[in-house]
Amino acid sequence: MSEPLHPALLPYGLRDLLPPDAEMEAASVGALMAVFAAHGYERVKPPLIEFEDSLLAGAGAAMADQIFRVMDPDTHRMLGVRADMTPQVARIATTRMANVPRPLRLSYAGQCLRIQAQAPAADRQVAQAGIELIGADSAVADAETVLVAAEALAALGLDRISIDLTLPMLAPALLDDAGLTGPARQALAHALDRKDAAAVRDLGGALAPLLTRLLAVAGPVTPALLALDELDLPSVAAALVDRLRAVVAAITLQNPALRLTLDPIEFRGFGYHTGVCATVYVPGRHEVLGQGGAYRSGDEPATGITLFPDAVLRACAPGQRRARVFAPAGTPGAVLAALRAEGYATIAALGDDDPARLGCTHIVRDGVAVSLED
Repeated sequence: MSEPLHPALLPYGLRDLLPPDAEMEAASVGALMAVFAAHGYERVKPPLIEFEDSLLAGAGAAMADQIFRVMDPDTHRMLGVRADMTPQVARIATTRMANVPRPLRLSYAGQCLRIQAQAPAADRQVAQAGIELIGADSAVADAETVLVAAEALAALGLDRISIDLTLPMLAPALLDDAGLTGPARQALAHALDRKDAAAVRDLGGALAPLLTRLLAVAGPVTPALLALDELDLPSVAAALVDRLRAVVAAITLQNPALRLTLDPIEFRGFGYHTGVCATVYVPGRHEVLGQGGAYRSGDEPATGITLFPDAVLRACAPGQRRARVFAPAGTPGAVLAALRAEGYATIAALGDDDPARLGCTHIVRDGVAVSLED
């Protein structure tokens, strides 16, 4: 017989968030959502689980291999646990809010569950907080979501972020124009995904010189755009680059200090996106803080960005735990309320308690909080 599992053991990629981290994560999500609301993004709350057919409709189809599925004992239909909230928000926009005037600005925050972690040692339960701008098709709209995300992160002290812009449909557009299909296309796309210049030269045929030059373009946005200007691109690809250039101009106009980089043919993680996309980093860390870009919400243009609060919290300076004050028996409620208004957590005596063992830094004496060290 197998040994019983230890009650603290969790499945791979899942973890408990303990004090004070859980409280800090909740506070950080609240701060992000407050910035979103200040820019007119109204919050929606889709369910954690819904019918598989609706969950995988439209943009959700790109997440089909990440969905946990269960049978609904009531309807005997398959249900799916969301792996990403953006497709759910798109569903709400095209159904429940179909008659709401456009452009529609929506925000959301919640937990998602994925079959596989996106990277080694990563979580399979992923917290998300994001915005979607639906019904507007312009460079200014694309720029708005990036700018709002940057402002939200700055509210948490992350004011030195880097935004890596990309065009996930650029490489497919070039492969389409060259007529590449089947295994040859798959092999070349795989080489581009791995940034393997040697394999691209071997597999690219007549397209190889252009693709290898595009691989070399990646870097700070200004020289990267100048390098793109020197390339002779087919019309569809050229239109994508023109849109990218306009988005960069719109971002720079509003926030010239924001650090922008460009990797024009990066498409990893952008399964349902169709236009200019962005990935958010912080200098010195390789972890993605957020990701998003242009896509289709039903028949409507849309753009958005999702921040990952767990990663955001890890990138922030270590937070301070809320100061805890021990309240001996008989402490008036008004005194405790005043201390809580000052930011203390009040710990009421329930017996012969040791304040230090309860994590208290202060004790109530004569109606005020006094350090335990005094």
